[in-house]
Amino acid sequence: MTRDEAVSILTKKDQMHVMKGFDDLSEAQQQALLAQIEALDWDVLALAGKSEVVAKGEISPLESLTLDEIEERRAEYRDAGQDVIRAGKVGAVLLAGGMGTRLGSDRPKGELNVGLTRELFIFQCLIQNLMHVTTEVGAFVPLYIMTSEKNDADTRAFFAEHQYFGYPESYVKFFIQDMAAAVDYNGKLLMEEPGRLATSPNGNGGWFSSLARAGLLEDIHKRGVEWLNIFAVDNVLQKIADPVFIGATVLHGGDCGSKVVRKANPEEKVGVMCREDGKPSIVEYYELSEEMANERDAKGNLVYGFGVILNYIFKVSRLEAIMDEKMPTHVVEKKINHIDENGNLVKPETPNGYKFESLAVDMIKLMEHCVPFEVVREHEFAPIKNLHGVDSLDTARELLQQNGVVL
Repeated sequence: MTRDEAVSILTKKDQMHVMKGFDDLSEAQQQALLAQIEALDWDVLALAGKSEVVAKGEISPLESLTLDEIEERRAEYRDAGQDVIRAGKVGAVLLAGGMGTRLGSDRPKGELNVGLTRELFIFQCLIQNLMHVTTEVGAFVPLYIMTSEKNDADTRAFFAEHQYFGYPESYVKFFIQDMAAAVDYNGKLLMEEPGRLATSPNGNGGWFSSLARAGLLEDIHKRGVEWLNIFAVDNVLQKIADPVFIGATVLHGGDCGSKVVRKANPEEKVGVMCREDGKPSIVEYYELSEEMANERDAKGNLVYGFGVILNYIFKVSRLEAIMDEKMPTHVVEKKINHIDENGNLVKPETPNGYKFESLAVDMIKLMEHCVPFEVVREHEFAPIKNLHGVDSLDTARELLQQNGVVL
């Protein structure tokens, strides 16, 4: 994009403040800004201030594989999953683009030390969880780690410094999550610094398009990977490339699978598995009517009672088929650091604008057949979202110790 083209577009969009000080930038900075402007999705930015309402279809229950059902066929599922892993058909994707801001750190979230008497980092916990499987199966699983522009260099350096926590470096690839511009409450693009738009990661739903844009589909095809298990950085207990989960998804003919836990209560703020117009879907807790949230079956169990924990397995061929399909954009109010008209850095204490994200839960709606797979909450769900209170470092440490992890 040329300067004149950028000026023409920004003038039409009433965003010419973006070009302030353009002539004072180095050539490299000018080209970087023009590239950012060219990549802007104006349709998405036009959603600023609008709560995007995605029309819901007819919601109905989706049966899950329960703990009892899984136990009856555990050996069969495990053998099938181990065969798929040994054949090199399973890869894992760690979603690690976040920073530890809410945990009082300006470092990547995965660098948080959860240990009490020794160093034990979130990244280390996850690698050890994966290695439980690779040791059992006798084969390594390719691991693709999604970072962000803000934490990529630090994350790579951290893994190198700790020798990848014993995992073979040749099986680890990093890629940067795509970014999305942020705007203020008036829809004006915010600037992070002179010549650079304020941006943030585009949500965990952008993981596959980001991976593809980074050129890693070639690596996936070369290795013969047919399934990708995605998981979030903040759940230190989750099982990764779990043979039983993989085997169940394959044997039940799914093109995706989702680990779920039983909701602690009808009001718990988690997305739940369901059907939407007959297809697998996830309905957010705030989208359930009070009647649906409290509805129970003949056994007294919640009808909409299985909450997702952001641990999914997807068939690669299906992901490629839907890659170009448009996913819903979620407009989120956030505190966004930026410079003011005088070039002074502003760090707001309250939300001051909008970020735009896509979510992994929306990918489920593009699948044909999803296999919900129940796991024991106390064994596989210990998210660290806060320092104290619910889903915190405190609760995660307690659960790790309950599961025999020495802190």
